[in-house]
Amino acid sequence: MSCAGLNPMPQAASFRRSPDEVMRLARMGCSHPTRLSFLRQLLRRMQDGSWHFDRPVWQIDAQGVGRAVYRAIGPERTYSLVAFAHDLPPEARSDRVIATAWDATFTLFDGTPSPDDLDRLAANVPLQEAGRVSAQELSLSRANRSVRLFDHVVERLAAGAQPDVAMLLETSYLMRTTAVYGSGKFGAADRVAIGARAELRAPFQAEMLSVWLTRAFTVDLVEHLARARGGTRAVRLEPALKRGLGVGNSTGLGMAPFLIRHPVLLNNWMLAREEALARVRAQDSVGPGELAGFIAALADATENAALWSSAHELMQAKLVQLRDSLDQITRHVGQGWDRHATQPWDALWRWGQATLPIEGQEALLAAMLEPHGDLIDGLGDCMDADDEGYFPIDGTMQVAALRAILRTHYAWALDVDYTARAQSARFWYISEDKLEPRLGERYGEPGAARELPLDTGRQAAALWRALAGLPDDMAAAHLLLAHPEHRPALRRAQITARHPYAEIRDNLIAADMLPIDLLRCKLALFGATRFDPRSDRWVRISLFQGAPYPEDMGAMV
Repeated sequence: MSCAGLNPMPQAASFRRSPDEVMRLARMGCSHPTRLSFLRQLLRRMQDGSWHFDRPVWQIDAQGVGRAVYRAIGPERTYSLVAFAHDLPPEARSDRVIATAWDATFTLFDGTPSPDDLDRLAANVPLQEAGRVSAQELSLSRANRSVRLFDHVVERLAAGAQPDVAMLLETSYLMRTTAVYGSGKFGAADRVAIGARAELRAPFQAEMLSVWLTRAFTVDLVEHLARARGGTRAVRLEPALKRGLGVGNSTGLGMAPFLIRHPVLLNNWMLAREEALARVRAQDSVGPGELAGFIAALADATENAALWSSAHELMQAKLVQLRDSLDQITRHVGQGWDRHATQPWDALWRWGQATLPIEGQEALLAAMLEPHGDLIDGLGDCMDADDEGYFPIDGTMQVAALRAILRTHYAWALDVDYTARAQSARFWYISEDKLEPRLGERYGEPGAARELPLDTGRQAAALWRALAGLPDDMAAAHLLLAHPEHRPALRRAQITARHPYAEIRDNLIAADMLPIDLLRCKLALFGATRFDPRSDRWVRISLFQGAPYPEDMGAMV
């Protein structure tokens, strides 16, 4: 792996896990956030760059209605979260993407907004999709209160007491976002306009900054309402309790196709993580700092697993595995791990592969990466893919080479009987009512005629069959002239030949496919924690739980 500013480590290549192991849904659905996750990259960059923060506007009344501005001031640029708080009747509150009113709405402004900017945004941001923003805005988002906890916190703080700790742990957020839009949505700045900025080069940095500042706003809002209600009796939220709060989010099928439609980006995300693990495994020793950091990471993971709960039976089973695995790892590190062996980190990893379930293996990966920032943090610069849309098909490729690619990267797909109901049970489509990706049951629901082309395995198998009997030296262009329906599969095959982690190596229309595996993988890359599936198709998470606040990172002016 190479990208600007990084020193290659060819000795690590032999320790890299193969795509056939990594790109399986069962493993992707056990992903854990790591220090390469996008929100962790954002926090490190702001800390290292000595960013500072202020709140130049706070015009919120005693009912919690009004506007606020939070500024993040970096070495070169300033970004401002413009927040609008609303008085939303309970019957109007909905987390559905088709909702038309929310407790709070936000945009991330490029620079410092003027009074005229704020008036323009006040006329548009609360409308969300029904309004329009400009290229000076980088994201558009909205959030709803977690009503029971939000009201409880306001009530207790107003009375001069701290909220119930059990209630905080149970919910862990005061507000949950229902959408965070960026990359040109509704008039916002396109990714190509800002992607070259050092502070935004990593994926989703503008969106992560928006959510992080939203977290600060939610705490400020409850404390403001507590003061309005309780006057001099009111107290602020204790720092330890405050730090345990994140921003909630409910994510469904709308996010899942992203990983399929952006194969180069997916490759770069997964390859950076795999290269990081390989670099750690290739180390010849365990330094005292690395050992202490690893043990601390295990302790943090153990505490998080103890507090993590879910009502979904699949996640409950994984949590049992996770807690047991972390206990096993801790015992092995204390009693069985030979830290003086040649390549001791690799020995620890091989023990984990042989001993732990997948959930435990992926937790071990995250803990092993944690104390090796100097070794792996630079890989974050390799996780974007701004030129992904430009990948022309090589029509001169010979059939023999194409067959070799399919055998190497698509063996998992070629022998599947897609005429069997279990192997073609689902189809992806766009809901006419919700305008979101959905999964239909092919043999029980109408709509398969409008199927989205996300059946990557079936397409690859069809391309394989189309190559039967063709001469090895025939150019692929001749096949496409006769059968243009194979263009998407051929293009993906050529992409995967150059980007081996680009393809999810499972049948995405099978009856036993779990969309939550796709969701957890992507959300872990964002840095999400406390995954709580509510079905096989949507999941609740928390973002920035345990992270610092702006006042912890620099002086709040």
